[in-house]
Amino acid sequence: MKIISVVGWHNAGKTVVVERLVIGLKALGLKVATIKHTRADISVDTPGTDTWRFDQAGSDLIIIAGGPLTVLMERRDQEESLESLLQRVPQHIDLVITEGYKREPYPKIEVRRAVVGGEPISAPSELVAIVSDDEQPNAGAVPVIGFEDTQALIQVLQRWGIVS
Repeated sequence: MKIISVVGWHNAGKTVVVERLVIGLKALGLKVATIKHTRADISVDTPGTDTWRFDQAGSDLIIIAGGPLTVLMERRDQEESLESLLQRVPQHIDLVITEGYKREPYPKIEVRRAVVGGEPISAPSELVAIVSDDEQPNAGAVPVIGFEDTQALIQVLQRWGIVS
């Protein structure tokens, strides 16, 4: 399974990069999965709905299916590891894009925005590319790509063999 991680500091624009990558890769006919990590507890349901009520009642697994979309919500005693989540990804998926798993050992796109600042997160050896709105004087051989240039980012992923 091919995996690329999009990492960066809070509010740097990681989600924008992932969203644009998904759109660009889907246009190439690829099947794409996304896995996002967050520091906070999450709630993906709307208070008052049936599935929310099932959750409030203590259901450990809730599945809602309708039309072409199925949603699975599972309560666990602790956070599930990325490796465990990746085992759940169906075989027909061409690429998994993770967001926020900065310590995992996968190739990375680091998102940097001048107004957010912060030190680089990834070692240069982990980086496939840097997406930034600012010059990156210490980027070395790592390509620096603007936020609007998704096609250039996809070409870098193709050169790395991450995308066919």
